[in-house]
Amino acid sequence: MSGTEKTAATAPAKLFTPFMAEASVDMRGAYVETLIKLAEKDERIILLDADLMSAHKTINFQKRFPTRGINMGVAEANMVGVSAGLSTMGKIPFPTTFACFATRRAFDQFFISANYARQNVKLVGTDPGVSAEFNGGTHMPFEDIALTRVIPDLVIVEPADEVAAADIIPRLVDHKGCTYMRIQRKAAPRIYAEGEQFPLGKGKVVRDGTDITIVAAGSICLPESLKAAELLEKEGVSVAVLDMYSIKPVDGDLLEEFARKTGAIVTCENHQVKNGLGSAVAEELAERYPTLVVRHGIMDLFGEVGLVDYLMERYGLTAVQIADRVRETLKKKQ
Repeated sequence: MSGTEKTAATAPAKLFTPFMAEASVDMRGAYVETLIKLAEKDERIILLDADLMSAHKTINFQKRFPTRGINMGVAEANMVGVSAGLSTMGKIPFPTTFACFATRRAFDQFFISANYARQNVKLVGTDPGVSAEFNGGTHMPFEDIALTRVIPDLVIVEPADEVAAADIIPRLVDHKGCTYMRIQRKAAPRIYAEGEQFPLGKGKVVRDGTDITIVAAGSICLPESLKAAELLEKEGVSVAVLDMYSIKPVDGDLLEEFARKTGAIVTCENHQVKNGLGSAVAEELAERYPTLVVRHGIMDLFGEVGLVDYLMERYGLTAVQIADRVRETLKKKQ
């Protein structure tokens, strides 16, 4: 994979103590502020939005760079096509919209005009999965990873907090080729301390363990997986938790290391289990080191209207429900 960092096969897992601050941080603000800092030094960076500049706070980028912050209106496919055109002129465009529109509505333009044409478009999809809340099932992308994961050479990332986002976004700028970042728009729990690094193509050991491994990604499933691990620890179960923020390419070396170490994997994602993170993990381990893998996430369902807390319960994404799935998997392992 051109431009992505590789994980050395012999490198041991780097252990990390989660920061887990009580305060939540606005993810869209972190995204925009990071892009503004980068754009101050790099005139190639252009931000495009599809009539959601207030909702995304991308209006702040437009105010800072009036000629490089472009509101394309309710025309997502055109926004992606224009981004591809800008890329041919040496620009680094960040077309930004709700993840349902970034992937479902603009899929052909992103596939052909950006990826097939070997351009340098950095697509950003916000409000992934249940974080779409009251926008409901039509705006609730449970399939954006499934769609984008089949695109050749595309890099897909999902940062869990603003520290991860602030480190990943400059790497997307430096990467030569198209990328897709799914990111929560509103507040998310702070997990990482300043200075943590997130190379493309790798995962992070957020919690070590010996009995079973949870592989999660994003600002909903990673915090809930850590809480689930804490619940299980009280029962004497040692649970490792990996942040697989790089969904494509997935960190096969890290997965194999923990498959050998714990003998069982539970994946957790704010997305359909079909062709999402769970499928990526299962496919990788099937070829490298066949292991018991149980996929946990959206189980072949459509989205619906509701608050995030209700939707997490509805679709099984709470810490208690994740812990239940881990217990079931441990029985299968035995």
